[in-house]
Amino acid sequence: MKELFKKFSSTGVLVVGDLMVDRYIYGKVKRISPEAPVPVVEVNNETLLLGGAANVAHNVQSLGGQVYIAGTIGRDTIGKILTNRFNELGFDTEGIVVDGKRPTTVKTRVIAHSQQVVRFDREIKSEISRSTMSSILSYIKSCLPHIKGIIISDYCKGLITKGLIKKILELAGPRKFVTVDPKIGHFNYYTGVSLITPNINEASFGTGIDINDEKSLLSAGKSLLKKLQCKAVMITRGEEGMSLFETNGKVTHIPTCAQEVYDVSGAGDTVIAALTLSHASGAPLKEAAIIANHAAGVVVTKVGTAVVSQQDIIKSSKVCKPQVTTLKNI
Repeated sequence: MKELFKKFSSTGVLVVGDLMVDRYIYGKVKRISPEAPVPVVEVNNETLLLGGAANVAHNVQSLGGQVYIAGTIGRDTIGKILTNRFNELGFDTEGIVVDGKRPTTVKTRVIAHSQQVVRFDREIKSEISRSTMSSILSYIKSCLPHIKGIIISDYCKGLITKGLIKKILELAGPRKFVTVDPKIGHFNYYTGVSLITPNINEASFGTGIDINDEKSLLSAGKSLLKKLQCKAVMITRGEEGMSLFETNGKVTHIPTCAQEVYDVSGAGDTVIAALTLSHASGAPLKEAAIIANHAAGVVVTKVGTAVVSQQDIIKSSKVCKPQVTTLKNI
């Protein structure tokens, strides 16, 4: 693992997706409002974190990879905050298009006594304009000589369209490792990508199979491989870990390494970042999936969208040795 990590610094990964900010408002509830039967939250703290594709890119960087990022933000205060944060992290912001007709996506969560009271979103979900898509494709084309992998982070906020993915696959060709963190409703967009990482609910929706046992899990994984004509599918299964399906008929079940779970928001971002960077750096898919599993086990112990480091994964690998099971010719 340490030898693989040495290659991360020379591995470029492009993240294309819905950029957003995760706002957390923390407080205490001491009474119910006299105006309506709702709690009154006395706010004592607020944080702004990178969310969506921005969190994916942050995880790639935190793991030591060379990150490139393409997406869109609004001409607003949150957009400026996001750009400033990217600059602080040393991200190249050339691929970020400012669209004055769309707000920067913000998910605001109100937390009281470690419980989420409410979440409200500020966003526009309509498809991006042709000019925005053209700018993003031009940036992607300019990145190709410097990258080995592309992550498509789809949050259904309008950036990821069927046409955009088709163009990305045409530009990338067979030599680039293209992965997708999918969303319900867009599965017909992903045909031909290298790998997708749906969770149980997304895999169930994408196949029409109710996944409730190993038999239905195997059926869903095989169905997605055939339907999307991709090289691999990794279904994330929460507390039951992950299952990797490959076109050679192998299915690998990897139990979770999470010791405690405080917050699962952003875990999928960490998984696809770690898996893509690891495989693009030379790790076989099975080994990349195991590394991603360790990364997920670390990030869910942190509150809010968070990132992991190489040292986090090394530490996890020393204390957690999951009994990985590989089935052949399934």
